Amino acid sequence: MQRLISLLKGWKRVLIALSGGKDSTFLLKTAKDALGEDRVYAITAISPIFTRDEIENAKAIAKELNIRHILVETHQLDSPLFISNTPKRCYYCKRQILERIKEIANDLGISKILDGTNMDDISDYRPGLKALEEFDVYSPLKVVGLTEKEIRSLSKEMGLNTWDRPSMACLATRISYGEPITVDKLKMIAEAEEYLMEMGFRQVRVRMHGKVARIELEMGDIKRFIDNHCHNRTVIKFKELGFDRITLDLEGYRRPYEKKRQDNLKRCP
Repeated sequence: MQRLISLLKGWKRVLIALSGGKDSTFLLKTAKDALGEDRVYAITAISPIFTRDEIENAKAIAKELNIRHILVETHQLDSPLFISNTPKRCYYCKRQILERIKEIANDLGISKILDGTNMDDISDYRPGLKALEEFDVYSPLKVVGLTEKEIRSLSKEMGLNTWDRPSMACLATRISYGEPITVDKLKMIAEAEEYLMEMGFRQVRVRMHGKVARIELEMGDIKRFIDNHCHNRTVIKFKELGFDRITLDLEGYRRPYEKKRQDNLKRCP
């Protein structure tokens, strides 16, 4: 933490990409404490690939911290490279966002753009990290070696309500590579996940495979989902949204770097 503060104090002014998640919120608060609110700006991209909850949460965080907050619309769905949904999708998306952020940083006379990438992120397949390098975006949390677990712990100590906020990712990540990304698909996914969260499930993903919805819940929530007959209501709701078949992933929610964890599970008797 002291290394992070020392690093931040070395810059005159910073522009921080604020998603509203635990990492960027923690970085924003630490930057404010290190530099003062007059030397820190936050910027958030608005696009159909981000949920309403993310945008509203980012607004609320910037307001609570009294940080000047810039909202910028991005248009990934106008890019054939993005909507074709190849494994480089994240790279093309991040490039477009960073082009706009760079323009705004230049207009403000700010040379240092920061983001909330942490140490755990580099173990994941993230082609967008290449775009960060190309636009000279600095990731202080990664540089000082902070992990997700440490960021959650420090955020809790600082009184940030994002300390236990579920991990987030843009809605486009729910669509299988090779399937074109459309506004209608993103809307279906967003409404499906909102429905599950309204039922009390915090960490959810609805993966789209054609017209098939594959629901990922935390392992501890799968039994509750079945026992409380949530599956019956979910089938009805998801079919109203346009899905033909609704499935529940028995491996549960996991991040890409956790994909092999099933190898460690006990075998059924």
